[in-house]
Amino acid sequence: MAILMQRLVSPVDASASLGFLEAIREGGRFSDSSRLVGKVQSPSSNERLQRKRRRWSLCSLYADSKYACVGFQPQENDNFPIVSSFVANPAEEVAISSEQKVYDVVMKQAALVKTHLRSNAALDVKPDMVIPGTTTLLTEAYDRCGQVCAEYAKTFYLGTLLMTPERRRAIWAIYVWCRRTDELVDGPNASHITPSALDRWEAKLEDLFAGRPYDMFDAALSDTVSKFPVDIQPFKDMIEGMRLDLKKSRYKNFDELYLYCYYVAGTVGLMSVPVMGIAPESKATTESVYNSALALGIANQLTNILRDVGEDARRGRIYLPQDELAQAGLSDDDVFNGKVTDRWRSFMKSQIKRARMFFQEAEKGVTELNQASRWPVWASLLLYRQILDEIEANDYNNFMKRAYVSKVKKIMALPIAYGRSLIRPSLQNQPF
Repeated sequence: MAILMQRLVSPVDASASLGFLEAIREGGRFSDSSRLVGKVQSPSSNERLQRKRRRWSLCSLYADSKYACVGFQPQENDNFPIVSSFVANPAEEVAISSEQKVYDVVMKQAALVKTHLRSNAALDVKPDMVIPGTTTLLTEAYDRCGQVCAEYAKTFYLGTLLMTPERRRAIWAIYVWCRRTDELVDGPNASHITPSALDRWEAKLEDLFAGRPYDMFDAALSDTVSKFPVDIQPFKDMIEGMRLDLKKSRYKNFDELYLYCYYVAGTVGLMSVPVMGIAPESKATTESVYNSALALGIANQLTNILRDVGEDARRGRIYLPQDELAQAGLSDDDVFNGKVTDRWRSFMKSQIKRARMFFQEAEKGVTELNQASRWPVWASLLLYRQILDEIEANDYNNFMKRAYVSKVKKIMALPIAYGRSLIRPSLQNQPF
């Protein structure tokens, strides 16, 4: 689920920093890539998946509320925009392109997984490659991914140890790719990254999906996508989110912000669910599980945005809906001045409530995952949601105070997460 892969801004892993960034800027391969290039087989099928076209309609939470969330039912006494703009509704017509774009990716990935299930592959991985010399190299590549994950996402890493070895290693590989991608625009060398560098990074992504990795970390992901039904589109969409960070520092409304949140965080859920697996006994539809994964990514990124208002403002960025700021009687100057007022508190309360609604929707899908995959997802979800509590505890001063969850609270959350991971999946079909 998307909560697992947090957008990180700490220094990139030493072995992938200067050489990695230089290679991206220059468009060249890594010096040690010759040992791995061509050794990993491409996925067995690239056929296009047919998707049933679903139509969309506006579903307001209130008559004067503009937004509702995919999968949410209208709520009473919520007279403010909660979440995304539209819900899937077979009875109406297409209403917004950004929602349709996200929906199409969700449906494509869900269809890919269902095709995999019908072929009796379920979510079990394919046999390891038998090309001489690759086993040791791949083991080393996966181990290195695990080390990076353990260093920068300790709680999540501990949870992955409960997974099967194949799933665990695959999640590590996805985590590292997402981390490296994020470091391109938020890392210590971000000022050197250009749009053309991101184009080259996307070209390298296509190569690794075709079985032509450029380095050790790419080799691990290339092996992963050859074994699990993972589609390339969410990875490309994450790169698109990085492009937005290079050229866009304001978002006119939540429709724009929603698409950005999907690009940089919702995509991670779509990458991860095929690896984590849906519980065999679950009666939930594949689409509903992916919908929850998407909601979790949106919740995660909205929480990042609310936590980092002051930090982003000092970098000239405001990731808050401009129209909602104006409706609250606030402006960019108020954000840059960093003064907590009653208007700011009221505005933040509505933003936090929206994020919590996304977390609420996300919870529905965690229980449907393979049992061994649930604990790390629950732990990350519960811990990350507590950041919203800390923003409130700081009297909504996210200008100068960074909200964080204490070590004691983290430790206390782990047994709660484990208990929730034991809850059995639903025995009734869930509508998408």
